[in-house]
Amino acid sequence: MNRFLISAAHKSSGKTMVSIGLCAALAARGHAVQPFKKGPDYIDPMWLSQAAGRSCRNLDLYLMENDDVVATFARHASEVNLVEGNKGLYDGLALDGSNSNAALAKLLDLPVMLVIDARGMTRGIAPLILGYQAFDKDIRIAGVILNNLGGKRHESKLRAVIEHYTDVPVIGAIQHDERLSIVERHLGLMPSNESIAANAKIRQIGEAIAEQVDLDKLLALSKKEPLPVPRTAEVLPIPVGEKVKIAIARDRAFGFYYADDLDALEAAGAELVPFDALNDAHLPEVDGMYIGGGFPEACAVELEANATLRGEIKQAIESGMPAYAECGGLMYLSRGIAYEGRSYEMVGAIPGDVKMHAKPIGRGYVHLKEDEAHPWPRPDVPAKQIKAHEFHYSSLENLPSDTRFAYHVERGYGIDGGRDGLIVNNLLASYTHLRTIGSCYWATRFVAFVRRCKEQSSITIIEKAL
Repeated sequence: MNRFLISAAHKSSGKTMVSIGLCAALAARGHAVQPFKKGPDYIDPMWLSQAAGRSCRNLDLYLMENDDVVATFARHASEVNLVEGNKGLYDGLALDGSNSNAALAKLLDLPVMLVIDARGMTRGIAPLILGYQAFDKDIRIAGVILNNLGGKRHESKLRAVIEHYTDVPVIGAIQHDERLSIVERHLGLMPSNESIAANAKIRQIGEAIAEQVDLDKLLALSKKEPLPVPRTAEVLPIPVGEKVKIAIARDRAFGFYYADDLDALEAAGAELVPFDALNDAHLPEVDGMYIGGGFPEACAVELEANATLRGEIKQAIESGMPAYAECGGLMYLSRGIAYEGRSYEMVGAIPGDVKMHAKPIGRGYVHLKEDEAHPWPRPDVPAKQIKAHEFHYSSLENLPSDTRFAYHVERGYGIDGGRDGLIVNNLLASYTHLRTIGSCYWATRFVAFVRRCKEQSSITIIEKAL
């Protein structure tokens, strides 16, 4: 087995480009590559999944217990396992570094491949590397990948300095090339599901990385024995019953889904039926609906134009179809989105209006306390604080005074700074993104809710027939 962490001295050093390129280059060589991403992120994992041909898995030291992180890694590990960090190697929320990239490297015994944006650097690169080595002796910086080089002369100078002052091998030297960049948006890279040329871009990056990174040396430096799988108990707090069909929006507007959540939905008895909110004229025949996050504002013209589907979704929610929406899904179900001087009509199932802002309204980790109004079946386990995350540049405004909510927000913003999880009929819509990890069993509970609503509907139909 090979496993390693791609990290950097600071964010925007090019580690995502390098990670995408390594996944593509190694996969093109015939290796089975499993990508992982540290922290709460949807966009980088979409690119990594597409490059590797395997679903990227998120590892989050804030939301997950250490045993859950190790178990997730060990359960999905393959021949070559690439973990992309977030921000810099030693960055994290905790002063002691307990949720940093370095902490993840220790936990999973990951050699670190440090990506350094070397623009304007020569001899100064040595104390940077030496400092990163000295800061935590338990971290093994196994190799350096130089990025944004100004030419072969610049590269040779840096190689000479690093070889003279440090014992860290240079395993890659990537020349500055605008063609390797990916368009960015306020939450990071543009999602790969929005990029028509995503496959071509991934191939181009992969070829550049294969030429400029010593893949054989990378593999030699990252050989490790497989990690033992911790004995973590798989808890299903609500019994699995009859299968239910749940429509799930999968298109350019909505693509923010964690692979583990989709697995959990299916394990709980859901058959996921994809639909395209931009192009499908009709909602599939299903028992429930799930609309995840994304950038509906970027596709607002097409979403507004698909009036037939919008009407069917509104009618389904008004008729009591159980539904769950997160962030972008909430925006789509509102009356409309105000964006760049225009207002776009949306579904109208939520009695509120979305307004886009230049700065984030809610961004980061969230702590929620569940209210009694929460509609989903409760597991027979002690209630705990729900840890999750939010990333939104929009606000939901003009809600009625009697609006019901499922959560009190103890940390974060949610819908109004203190509440989240708006309830309309059998719809639960929030800005918060949940993950089925630890004590948060949202996928199991939502499927159970869909099943309960279906059973109640069947009973009603029978009673009317009698």
